[in-house]
Amino acid sequence: MAAILFDLDGVIIDTEGAYTLFWDSIEKIYPTGISDFAHAIKGTNLNKILSNYDSVDVRNDIVNRLDLFEADMDFPVYDAITDFLDSLSDAGIRRALVTSSADSKMAQVYQKLPWLRSRFDVIVTGSMVTHSKPDPEGYLKAARLLDEDPSRCVVAEDSIQGLQAGRAAGAKVIGLTTTNSREDVEPLADEVIDSWTGYSVERLLTLLES
Repeated sequence: MAAILFDLDGVIIDTEGAYTLFWDSIEKIYPTGISDFAHAIKGTNLNKILSNYDSVDVRNDIVNRLDLFEADMDFPVYDAITDFLDSLSDAGIRRALVTSSADSKMAQVYQKLPWLRSRFDVIVTGSMVTHSKPDPEGYLKAARLLDEDPSRCVVAEDSIQGLQAGRAAGAKVIGLTTTNSREDVEPLADEVIDSWTGYSVERLLTLLES
């Protein structure tokens, strides 16, 4: 048996650019002083992001702004990913989605992408873990729910903190260059790809056995 554990944003759906614009706007309204804030928080859950703000009123305002933003968001799907997910299912390879996204955002995703849930055996959201990426908790939880040893899993990630989480979980790691440069992704990944186009089950199994 083998399993592949996917991040969502930047791996399944092409949304990281939109989130960068959103968090850049928040940084202008409520500056944290963190260098390149929108990039620094990628891969982390909302609770960890909000920990950068002391004021409850500020945190509540950010949540309200985020809810409004996500309610109007598009969730464009990367080319070839649905075909790849179907080929994994046909080959008997189990699939998990491991995202830092809040349940309110996931409700929007499920509404606009109704096929998403049926493509995965397990979905782990930000509300289901105590520790955000780069902690491996989410990926370890997904492996446990799949009854799979993490060493028999492959993690697909785009963010630096997500790649670190996959490594810390003891899985093989596919790094996508959708958010970070190949130079930044390469040290944290066993394989680096620019997109899912042409990626096959056979290639995945070769990576797992390497």
